[in-house]
Amino acid sequence: MALFESGNPTLSDKIFNRSLSPANSDVMTVRGSIQKFGFLLLMVAAGAAYTWKLYSEFKFPTMMTLMWVGLIGGLVSALIISFKPTTARWLSPAYGLLEGLALGALSAIINDAFKKSYPGIVLQAVMLTFAVAFAMFLLYNFRIIKPTQKFKAVIVGATAGIGLFYLVWMVLSLFGVNLAFMSWGNASPLGIGINLVVVAIAALSLILDFEQIETGAEIGAPKYMEWYGAFGLLVTMVWLYIEILKLLSRFANNRN
Repeated sequence: MALFESGNPTLSDKIFNRSLSPANSDVMTVRGSIQKFGFLLLMVAAGAAYTWKLYSEFKFPTMMTLMWVGLIGGLVSALIISFKPTTARWLSPAYGLLEGLALGALSAIINDAFKKSYPGIVLQAVMLTFAVAFAMFLLYNFRIIKPTQKFKAVIVGATAGIGLFYLVWMVLSLFGVNLAFMSWGNASPLGIGINLVVVAIAALSLILDFEQIETGAEIGAPKYMEWYGAFGLLVTMVWLYIEILKLLSRFANNRN
């Protein structure tokens, strides 16, 4: 039986089911996953603060180097964790730090680029990300939104479609084909519409992440899966933050 189906590819039914073992006496808890998620957020904040500081000190080459280290290192560590969840307890903090390096650099660049048309854009993006996440948690906790099989299928399908679309966009970019509506700050109705849809899918994916962590605790997944659940939740949060930041950058051009 597929106990887990998520729009987040790092949290899948096969991975959680493979982790189950009757010999496990130390099991996963929801509180444990939330505590570890909080720790991962601190790692992200630390990495982001460092690259943001480098930007403010005009150390652009160092910052850009660390941004690429964060992007590539974060991707590699995420792939390793996804294929081998037992490494999550060691690699997920590294993933958080690496993502922080990348996000801090990106945020500093965007904040400076839109400082006149949209002051405080990064702070608003951070606040909106946590506000949306909290709203999704309440909707899930009070069962206002129930992750039914149909709901899961829609979110999983939409996430796969978004991933494929972004892959095609990146490949086209490599060959010099520019899709203007996908650019940061582009205020075209098409660009805003696509961005809004992606933000909505990322937000709804949190519902599935919450359910997976809760179900993992209920079925007695091993303790290390707390780190894996926290890692998967962080992946969705990072995705949501980037999409919200990009959406606000589009609105920046309409504020003049």
